[in-house]
Amino acid sequence: MITGITGQDGAYLAKFLLEKGYEVYGIYRRLSTPNFWRLQYLEIFDRINLVPADLTDEFSLLESLKISDADEVYHLAAQSFVGTSFEQPTSTAHVTGVAVTSMLEAIRHYNPHIRFYQASSSEIYGDGHTTILNENSPFKPSSPYAAAKLYGYWMTRIYREGYDIFACNGILFNHESPLRGLEFVTRKISNTAAKIALGLEDELLLGNLDAKRDWGYAPDYVEAMHMMLQHKEPDDFVIATAETHTVREFCEKSFEELGLDWQDYVKVDKRFFRPLDVNYLCGDYSKARENLGWQPKTKFEELVKIMVREDLERWERWQNGEKFPWDASNYPDETKLITRALRS
Repeated sequence: MITGITGQDGAYLAKFLLEKGYEVYGIYRRLSTPNFWRLQYLEIFDRINLVPADLTDEFSLLESLKISDADEVYHLAAQSFVGTSFEQPTSTAHVTGVAVTSMLEAIRHYNPHIRFYQASSSEIYGDGHTTILNENSPFKPSSPYAAAKLYGYWMTRIYREGYDIFACNGILFNHESPLRGLEFVTRKISNTAAKIALGLEDELLLGNLDAKRDWGYAPDYVEAMHMMLQHKEPDDFVIATAETHTVREFCEKSFEELGLDWQDYVKVDKRFFRPLDVNYLCGDYSKARENLGWQPKTKFEELVKIMVREDLERWERWQNGEKFPWDASNYPDETKLITRALRS
């Protein structure tokens, strides 16, 4: 069973598990307009057993376990955008943090033999680091999101040690793909760059261009999640590439892929700076390599190329009249396009 199955990682993990012969159940939040576009895009929507549930309601999670009778639970659901966590710190604490305890409690009462994966985050390390980070590096969360994730990390360890539940933390560093949400800087860059190349946008507004991140490819990282739950003993693992690149580099490579100079289009807007920003994150995945046999397959340049080319193809097909689930809230503003056309 996967919580957060409609997100980037949930969709890729579902596809990976289906290809391995798993029967997959996915928890989703009931909305007036369900957000299933990623599952549809990967052509697996009809193969998923979808279960509506509320992460803040332990009884709801217990019911989902009874329905799925899961052997493995991958807890990926969260309010996962750092910027939003400053605007909605209380709801982030409940959905991203306390919900981990609710799920662990549901597992403890229903079937303590279920293997549990908790999606932790490199954000728990916070700012002030200048060296590569591993499982023993100190934590100093710099956002409500990071604090909530750190709470979930410790609760996972407490239930592992206190109740003998097979519970693992995957401390995943940034991992991206064409299924990443537009609120995340990497997808904002690849998507807007593609639109600029096709004349659908004029500029790209960003915040801190000097922030350094360890960026990997999401399909590589979901394989590590599965490996953790197949390991002989439950443990915590850093999943990363051991390389850092700045937001500026991501811009440069994205526009370069389209034959453009990023400096002609990218502008810094202070509205996108966070109250507290993490300037450097780089992960040491040697423990995962030695114990799980995992290592990243996709390099930074290839990741950027994949994302930019996918977004470019989407918008080219859109220009030819084709509609996709992904662009339901992603259409260019009609008035803006008409005005630009008249000016030209």
